[in-house]
Amino acid sequence: GKGKGKGKGKGKGEEAANDAGAGASPEELKETIAHLRSELDHEREERNYFQLERDKVNTFWEISKKELEDRKAELRNKDREMEELEERHQVEIKVYKQKVKHLLYEHQNNVTQLKEAGEMALKLQLEEHQSREAESKKDKRSLKLELKELELAHEDAIRELKQENDKNITKLRQQYEREVKELGLKYEKKMRLLRDDLELRRKVEILEIEERKNNHINELMKKHEKAFGEIKNYYNDITHNNLDLIRSLKEEVAELKRKEMANEKLMFEIAQENKKLSEPLTRALKEVEKLRHELANYQKDKMSLQNAKSRLHVLETQLRDLTWEHEVLEQRHHHVEKERDELYDKFESTIYDVQQKAGFKNILLERKLTAINESLEKKEAQLSEVLAAANLDPALLGSVSKKLDDVLDGKNGAIKDLQYELARVTKAHNDVIRAYESKLTEFGIPVEELGFRPLATSTGTGPAGLVVAN
Repeated sequence: GKGKGKGKGKGKGEEAANDAGAGASPEELKETIAHLRSELDHEREERNYFQLERDKVNTFWEISKKELEDRKAELRNKDREMEELEERHQVEIKVYKQKVKHLLYEHQNNVTQLKEAGEMALKLQLEEHQSREAESKKDKRSLKLELKELELAHEDAIRELKQENDKNITKLRQQYEREVKELGLKYEKKMRLLRDDLELRRKVEILEIEERKNNHINELMKKHEKAFGEIKNYYNDITHNNLDLIRSLKEEVAELKRKEMANEKLMFEIAQENKKLSEPLTRALKEVEKLRHELANYQKDKMSLQNAKSRLHVLETQLRDLTWEHEVLEQRHHHVEKERDELYDKFESTIYDVQQKAGFKNILLERKLTAINESLEKKEAQLSEVLAAANLDPALLGSVSKKLDDVLDGKNGAIKDLQYELARVTKAHNDVIRAYESKLTEFGIPVEELGFRPLATSTGTGPAGLVVAN
């Protein structure tokens, strides 16, 4: 198909070239020739490519053909092996059939032997069951006696604990009330003494400050009087000098009449200025002297004030500490009273709970004992049925032995439950006694002062977590 297409393409190209060459110029002919050559090269490349593809396909076909022949040979070999395995399998089946016949014969012999052994074991279990039943009846009677003894012991111990607890509570109440009164009187007395001491110190310090103030005032008055005298003498001297000057000027008035008005005016101005300057000078001198004395006494007053403040601060801190200690002691007193009341309430509620739990446990134990008696009666009936059916077939005998095992397991479980309940009740009783003794030691009351020793019962190793020591 491709060759035909190529031939057709070439024919069409040649026809087009011939048509173009018929009325075309040389340049156009050169272009058509170049185009045709490029097409020729392209067609040659495609021919070479298709030849290579054809060679590859042929080689692949030869390889696949060879592999097919190899697989056919392997298939023939596998068929021969399958036939050989089938023959071997038939031979093995025959051998296994013979072995099964021998095993069936041995199984029948073993079944007869096991039947005989089962009958013997059944007889032995019946005898053992009767002995266990007698022992369980004895254990039941002993448990009832122990329960009654425990109830009586619990009641006596609880009664004695209540009486002793009432006595201890009254003693503690009286002791705490007495201590609170003593502490109140003691701290009231301390507060009174401290208040008197502080008042006395304050009065002494006030007197010292007033005395220093009066001395300071007297010194200031003396110094002011001295300064006033000095200033008075100074101005008297100035006045005398001015008068002498006036006299001398009056003597010269006759000679200097022309200058009299000017001199009088000058004298008047000098006198006014002198008055203006003398008043601020006296005030400034007084203030300077006053400030000097105040500066001298200021340091003393400052030191005394700091000392008084420090002593006052120390006394205030002591007063705060004492009031804080008083409040802390009052809070501790209220806390101890609250703990005492809570302990009393908790003790009564604990005793009441223990009584209720013990009564409830006793009722449960009695019910369980009645249930065990009923189960024993059922077991006796089942045993009579087993003995009556002893001559039955092995299948019925196996079911009867299974029922007997179930009954024995139930009985053992009931005995374990009873042991568990007894150990738990004993542990609860001992825990109450230990809690009561720990509270007595916490409040500093020796156990020997009770006048009796609480009855702590003991039991053997019970379930996990319920092993109780004496």
